[in-house]
Amino acid sequence: MLKNPRLHLGASLWAAGMAGVVALTMTVIPQLLAKSAQQIPASVAIVASLLQSGVLLALAVWAGVVLSKPLGLGAPVFEAALSRTGAMQALRRQLLPAAVAGLLVAGLLVYLLSAAPAELQALGSQFQIPLAPKLLYGGVTEEILMRWGLMSALIWLPWRFLQHRNGAPRVAYVVGGVVIAALLFGLGHLPAVVAMGGELSAPVVVYIVAGNTLPGIVFGVLYWRWGLEAAILAHALAHAASTVALYFGGAV
Repeated sequence: MLKNPRLHLGASLWAAGMAGVVALTMTVIPQLLAKSAQQIPASVAIVASLLQSGVLLALAVWAGVVLSKPLGLGAPVFEAALSRTGAMQALRRQLLPAAVAGLLVAGLLVYLLSAAPAELQALGSQFQIPLAPKLLYGGVTEEILMRWGLMSALIWLPWRFLQHRNGAPRVAYVVGGVVIAALLFGLGHLPAVVAMGGELSAPVVVYIVAGNTLPGIVFGVLYWRWGLEAAILAHALAHAASTVALYFGGAV
């Protein structure tokens, strides 16, 4: 048995999340610098981005490790793998709901691409993010940040101060955490549009927020009902399946 299972779980999740941070940073920062009027050395920008993201990820990991268990939330596959007790069994329970949700979200992503405002379509043609960063950052890092860290904290707060830790958190608190985390997930994509040189017009804001909030709700429910890995698998599958569909559909 591990002497400090929470520390090992946190370290494992942080390492998994940092793989996505590195993949996205090395892909996006050079593209942003190439279009920026400011002369910032690429190495400085990359190191600064990695440090900032690493600290934010560490906070999210810590929040999830400390707060998730009392709420009945968890990362059962990671936990079982670290304790060497039934990781495959834990994973099998997550595969079907993750697959169904991932394919549904993939269909939504394909539809949203065709319905994107013209200014976003223009930005999309200028900035290219390969599949690997989408899988690693979108699938893993974002779920650790938004579900494991933020959603756990949003459920814990009313459970702690309104329910006074009595029993399992009320469904209303869980639903509130799912929806608010998803909404913040949608809002969190707006700075990326600005960084790429886009303008936050009303259609763009509505499109970005709604287009990310809806999948965020799906991933939040998966985390609540089946565990963090179900949300990770569904998110990654959504990116993979939508990329394949768009490729064979001639959109990429």
